[in-house]
Amino acid sequence: MIDQGIKSRPTYEALRRDPTGRRHLYLCAGEGPAPDALSDGPLESWTVAPAAAEGTLRRPQGEGERRFRSSRQLLDTLGRRLAGERMGLRLYAEGPEDFLWDVFGIAQDHGLGRSEVFLKQSGTLARRVQCVHCKTFNEGVTTTIVRCAGCGANLFVRDHFSRRLSAFQGVKIDAEQPGDVPQAERAYP
Repeated sequence: MIDQGIKSRPTYEALRRDPTGRRHLYLCAGEGPAPDALSDGPLESWTVAPAAAEGTLRRPQGEGERRFRSSRQLLDTLGRRLAGERMGLRLYAEGPEDFLWDVFGIAQDHGLGRSEVFLKQSGTLARRVQCVHCKTFNEGVTTTIVRCAGCGANLFVRDHFSRRLSAFQGVKIDAEQPGDVPQAERAYP
């Protein structure tokens, strides 16, 4: 029952270093080092440590390497960093789709253009779903139907992705026949 009629979902390519950049910042919400394709010169690297790894990760080794306890902490720090940034920065982000577009939104708010921000989806395919009825964001959705945490409506998770909201759209599935809700399918591991 996956909605295939709308093709607003972004496509992603492997991250490659932009040679026109003067400074390079890699952001990662997940495990793993920066891709080798970014290592041709100085690279600042910020990562979100997985919650399960608390107390077991090595300390950052290199200059410009930072770890954050949460995506929110990284994003808040990014906003402050970009407020004082000069031209020439290239931003590379890797992680779940909602993280990528939160990064892109912050970058755009601080004057970076699409040609200065590079995104690569990795990790979970779980979706952030916005209820179009009450505007609540439902995090970590892995099924085609989800009950809205805000209004309680049974939402069909559309394949329409809003880059502005960093979320997929959810619409009430039983609007015409209340209570007629099909079985949810696990679709986004």
